[in-house]
Amino acid sequence: MKKNVLVFPCGSEIGLEVYRSLKHSTHFNLIGANSVEDHGRFVFENYIGDLPFINSGSFIPAMKRLVKELAIDIIYPAMDSVIALLKEHEEELGCPVVGSPAATTAICLSKKETYRVLDGVVRVPATFEKEEVDSYPVFVKPVVGYGSRGARKITNAAQLTCHLEEYPDSVITEFLPGEEYTVDCFTDREGRLLFSGARLRNRISNGISVNTRPVESGVEEFEEIARTINGKLTFRGAWFVQLKRDADNKLCLLEVASRLGGSSSLFRNKGVNFAQMSLFDLLEIPVSVIENRYSIEMDRALDNKYKLGISYNEVYIDFDDCLFLEKQFYNTDVMAFLFTCFNKGIKISVLSRHRENLTEKLDKLHISFLFDKVLHLTNGERKSDYITNPDSIFIDDSFAERKEVALQKGIPVFGLDMIECLI
Repeated sequence: MKKNVLVFPCGSEIGLEVYRSLKHSTHFNLIGANSVEDHGRFVFENYIGDLPFINSGSFIPAMKRLVKELAIDIIYPAMDSVIALLKEHEEELGCPVVGSPAATTAICLSKKETYRVLDGVVRVPATFEKEEVDSYPVFVKPVVGYGSRGARKITNAAQLTCHLEEYPDSVITEFLPGEEYTVDCFTDREGRLLFSGARLRNRISNGISVNTRPVESGVEEFEEIARTINGKLTFRGAWFVQLKRDADNKLCLLEVASRLGGSSSLFRNKGVNFAQMSLFDLLEIPVSVIENRYSIEMDRALDNKYKLGISYNEVYIDFDDCLFLEKQFYNTDVMAFLFTCFNKGIKISVLSRHRENLTEKLDKLHISFLFDKVLHLTNGERKSDYITNPDSIFIDDSFAERKEVALQKGIPVFGLDMIECLI
């Protein structure tokens, strides 16, 4: 029987990576929850909005009600401050919370506390009080924060004063000029570090690594840092370390987080599914790691999801240069949409002026099973004459064909550039 997993906040980069990691799982049923309306409601099929904010006194009671009403088996927190809060209240919530112990999450939440605990264990950056800064540049970041909010390279005293007025609860550190890395890690319930994989953060946007690839040489120094930190702090499940090289090319700690990294999907696509392993380990199911040994690079950009205010029970679609592309064979975007319709029981009718025998062509392509009707126009008829279902949509690469159907039938019409909003 599937376990019900509540992901909160489900629209964060972490929540979305949890979704991508588990959406096809036969073991877990995902339920997304949010306090604000964001991308999560476009992604999670089971979605709850309007939860109180975590700094509200009503947040924990609201979570307790959700756990009871929805028979939640596990909560998967998807933001650092949420992890710390939920781990603190884990017993009263009525179900386990994915993550390391509360003491570890509290240390990881604070940069100052992280540096204090790990000073002398690994190389941590030098920190200063404002009056101690006598040379620039320095780097300033919030003691508690995420992404790049409030983090900035400071080049002079006036800039430092101005920045601290805006972000008073900040830590001032030495500036590290070298390359930046993330080491994605997994520790099981016995405290064993089962995986550590370093990746170079080639391009960063809003604190998120949007271009990353695995470190392929000199990995031993990264593995040693991960082992050392794992020996000092008590982790369970996925966690990561961020490192940067100093002026002498030595690795220095930036932060430790007791959660999976948003761009750990790089290693997921080598076989290391951090979210799934974290859930299995929480359920005390033994896990192991198989990492495929191929090169891989990940580049991220804004993605689009849509919710359409229409309903339909049949799709009429053209064949040539629409479903079938002569040089590329199938149009894979269109095929993905048609299989989605097939799974939902939506009728599909191909409507085409194809020059050859259309039925034989569909058989040859092994896709004839998809279509409820094959409408083959051979005498210059109007396509609108064959569309008899008013609760349908029409897809064609030809603007003229779409215009004719739209005018005659008044149904929604779609070009190939619009397929993404249907999937």
